[in-house]
Amino acid sequence: MDGQEYLAEQFEEERSHLRAVAYRMLGSATEAEDAVQEAWLRLNHSDAGAIENLGGWLTTVVARVCLDMLRSRKSRREESLDSQLTERVGESTDGTDPEQEALLADSVGVALLVVLDKLTPAERLAFVMHDMFDVSFGEIASIIGRSPAAARQLASRARRRVRGADKVQHVDLNGQRKVVDAFLTALRAGDFEGLLAALDPDVVFHTDAPGAPGAPTEIRGARNWAQGAIAFSRLARFVQPALVNGSIGLVFAPRGRLSRALSFKIVGEKIVEAEVITDPERLRRLDLSALDEAG
Repeated sequence: MDGQEYLAEQFEEERSHLRAVAYRMLGSATEAEDAVQEAWLRLNHSDAGAIENLGGWLTTVVARVCLDMLRSRKSRREESLDSQLTERVGESTDGTDPEQEALLADSVGVALLVVLDKLTPAERLAFVMHDMFDVSFGEIASIIGRSPAAARQLASRARRRVRGADKVQHVDLNGQRKVVDAFLTALRAGDFEGLLAALDPDVVFHTDAPGAPGAPTEIRGARNWAQGAIAFSRLARFVQPALVNGSIGLVFAPRGRLSRALSFKIVGEKIVEAEVITDPERLRRLDLSALDEAG
């Protein structure tokens, strides 16, 4: 085995870890693969023999590449709120396998990806690298060009945004979570009766934009709404509970990019009112936090 083959073999041993780092940084399987490939190209143009810790070196390179990509994305306000993702979710327009993308999103958490997308590039890097991959603040500081203390502050600020503030302790989040989980389970299964069980018979549904020309922006009655919701059951794999403005809601984020959010009013273990938010500016203003598995 020559030197190049040996280097390629070592790189392949690190690939899954590098992809995991890049996906959490970018929220896109395609972009994550691009970042990993860029790390391979840089490795080939470096003095590999002088690298003492190849895994650490590659992780740092991938992090820097992802940081540059995030900064570029923010500067041009790329379509992170692209409503067309809803229509393209079942397609593969860029060579990405939608099923693989869904599995990757599930492994991280759709809601977490949505909240991470609201962080600044430096906050996202500090949080992902430290809280998810246990990289030291000294190493993070060298990547972002700041002091270790500043890197620690960035991670702390990001952590508060990801986990949410304590201001909602008075709300029965566990009770809300049970109702929303039951609704989502029924939606994913296309279970009409299950949807009715989670909805108040007189539920009122609002949306800030019609789904098609002439479509209503308000629907009244559990049966009327459930019939329409069933049509979207195939997309529900990209829907996940999240804290939306202090209450349990749902976020719809195909390929990790927020496209819709659902907020609920729950009374007596029933959803009595719901709103689908699609307007990009309203989505940007939402106070979102990820939930742990227990809610």
